[in-house]
Amino acid sequence: MTKASKAETFEKSLEALEELVRELEAGDKGLDESLALFRKGVALAQDLSKRLEDVKTTVESLSKEGGKLVKKPFAAEPE
Repeated sequence: MTKASKAETFEKSLEALEELVRELEAGDKGLDESLALFRKGVALAQDLSKRLEDVKTTVESLSKEGGKLVKKPFAAEPE
């Protein structure tokens, strides 16, 4: 899988999670269907979190300082 297709897959997974949240917030599903959607959402959220953590680890390990690879924490921009 190429880097571009991984990014698309991440984005599509994130969009799917957002859609599940909208469906659950609408409140028009039955209990069983809501539970199934919730379980699917939890699985998607866990997958997305793991993938973000993997990227964070990669960024940290590829950071260079003085020509040597050093672990450098990724600092997100303030909102």
